[in-house]
Amino acid sequence: MSQTSESKVPDGRGTNAYHADPAFAALLSRYLPGPLHRILEPRLARMGGLVGDRHEQLALTADKNPAYKELVRYAFGEFGLAAMSHRGGVFGAPDTLHPMAKYALVYLFVQAEFGLCYPLSMTDSLTRTLRKFGSDDLVSRYLDRLTSQDMDSLYQGAMFVIEQTAGSDVGAVETVARQQDGGWKIYGDKWFCSNPDAALAMVLARPEDGENGARGLSLFLLPRQLPDGRLNDYRIIRLKDKMGTRSMASGEIVLEGAEAYLVGEPGKGFKQMTDMINMSRLANGVRSAGLMRRSVAEALHISRHRRAFGKPLMDMPLMRRQLAKMLLASEQARSMVFHTAHVLDGADRGDAAKASVLRILTPLVKFRACRDARKVAGDAMEVRGGCGYIEEWSDARVLRDAHLGSIWEGTSNIVALDVIRAARREGAFDAIDAYLRDCLSEVDAPLAERLGAAVDRVAVLLRTTSGQDGPAELSETRRAASSVYNIASAVFLAWEGARLAGSHLSVAADRQRLADLMLSEKLGLCDPLAPAEPEPDWLPGLMLRAGHDAGVSRVAAE
Repeated sequence: MSQTSESKVPDGRGTNAYHADPAFAALLSRYLPGPLHRILEPRLARMGGLVGDRHEQLALTADKNPAYKELVRYAFGEFGLAAMSHRGGVFGAPDTLHPMAKYALVYLFVQAEFGLCYPLSMTDSLTRTLRKFGSDDLVSRYLDRLTSQDMDSLYQGAMFVIEQTAGSDVGAVETVARQQDGGWKIYGDKWFCSNPDAALAMVLARPEDGENGARGLSLFLLPRQLPDGRLNDYRIIRLKDKMGTRSMASGEIVLEGAEAYLVGEPGKGFKQMTDMINMSRLANGVRSAGLMRRSVAEALHISRHRRAFGKPLMDMPLMRRQLAKMLLASEQARSMVFHTAHVLDGADRGDAAKASVLRILTPLVKFRACRDARKVAGDAMEVRGGCGYIEEWSDARVLRDAHLGSIWEGTSNIVALDVIRAARREGAFDAIDAYLRDCLSEVDAPLAERLGAAVDRVAVLLRTTSGQDGPAELSETRRAASSVYNIASAVFLAWEGARLAGSHLSVAADRQRLADLMLSEKLGLCDPLAPAEPEPDWLPGLMLRAGHDAGVSRVAAE
């Protein structure tokens, strides 16, 4: 970036992304166990400094030229982001870390670099699936390398599922698995494979005698290199010329009798892969929330320091209205993904009720947060103006990357239908309905009463849409999914406010105000021709606390 550009166009470069976000630190004090919070605090500050400076430089470079290996060293090596959920030792902790530790660090990391998050997520999710369904022999053979923080021994993971004739319709997969020479050989084409040179990949294939549809698929672990040192029998045909995530390669792969190892039971591959996909969907939501935070923080910074027509942009009512909408989407996504990680911890500890809640929260996060990220990133580019369209800044890169979130692991229609499927077939809405009301028991009236009434209304819509109270109205699927996302995030915002009331008064008040704003902006009846309500008198203070200028620390990371 030129000196002229730096002096005339406000830019948040050099800001510590953790220190400049006091609400984030306050939320972590409630979502992280106390001892872990103390362990993680200096690492979060370290990551925040890197994100604001060194990682930002590397990400801009890696979007066009090689700079990827250094980012890998930070993410997989120094911070152990793919290891901490599967073994002790990361940050000196004797045991695996709470899911929130990983998601908190990724939430910061993605504010600079998005592309590397796919290999991180796939390595983490593959390891989880392998540990959950794989044989003892496979786990003992590969776990140490999948969770290594040594770049010379690390094995990265990938997921090879998509075929040209079977995109979201996974049951139409044509890749064939044959039993030959005492093992399994895989034949077929995989059309979109990110991180294609990963050491290990999970692959869906249909055994020759398998039935049609998703029930006939099995899950296989595909090594790039065989035990005798030979490369496996598959080839990368070409790399994709992609709109975004340019720092990470994606390619087309042809499998020509590649050796693979069966994971779990034959014919259960789709169900087992779904577990991996769900974890990747949550990670995708965390990334989208992080991108929104980056976009909003930068837009707030610009609005305070850029002057037009003799005054700061922030003093202009239209700009404040635009920023308020961006901030609301960003904060509801943050609450949604953090609380989902909180529920995930309970589900992994054997809480069946929370497992049912997780079943519907995960596609909700994937559906709505990932779509909102596209809008928020685009609005942030507009706030910077013409300079936002120039590749010297990160606005264009962030916007390109934001679009991928609603495509990975299922497009919006597919994921919205998954929400309805969970509600109809698995009783997931009954579980989340009870859970939301339990959360509201901690929230003071009258906010709890207003939110409870909204829960009632959303329940009616979802039951009608899913066919629980009559014929299904699937044309309303997206509206129903958005409504459940909005009420869940509003309740979680209010719950956070209640939990923080005794220690972080300003953050607690802001969470409750945002929950109340959700009722009017996204869950209330709106007459588009009615006179506008006056701007809340608390909104300017909330924006000040939410921006880069709150608690700014411009300490560049080494």
